[in-house]
Amino acid sequence: MVRKVDHIGIAVSNLDEAVKLYQDVLGLELHGTEVVPEQKVRVAFLPVGDTEIELLESTSPEGPIAKFIEAKGQGVQHIAFKVDSIESALEEMKIKGIRLIDEKPRYGAGGAKIAFLHPKSTNGVLIELCERME
Repeated sequence: MVRKVDHIGIAVSNLDEAVKLYQDVLGLELHGTEVVPEQKVRVAFLPVGDTEIELLESTSPEGPIAKFIEAKGQGVQHIAFKVDSIESALEEMKIKGIRLIDEKPRYGAGGAKIAFLHPKSTNGVLIELCERME
């Protein structure tokens, strides 16, 4: 079912400062930014091999990234796994008794269809399932 780690989502307070750090310190190249209004987030994409780092800055104090930073501070917020069919993956998760945050896929950054699994069912890790058109 899982094809690869699609990306690692990192919550940051200031996207521009975080991008500069990843570029200047690690030598990563910025491959664009995007605002996803539905998720109340501004995202920067920095590829590493066949995966990428996704830096996430909240666009609203009520957004999930703002709440994450308030509760836990900046840092890794989720790990996303690429799947061929997100609908099939969600059905399989339900059959296996995994608690879902998203019963149906929603729009994510980069034009992906995404859905999250609840950390209470995944040993405390927020897992995103991600389907991208290739």
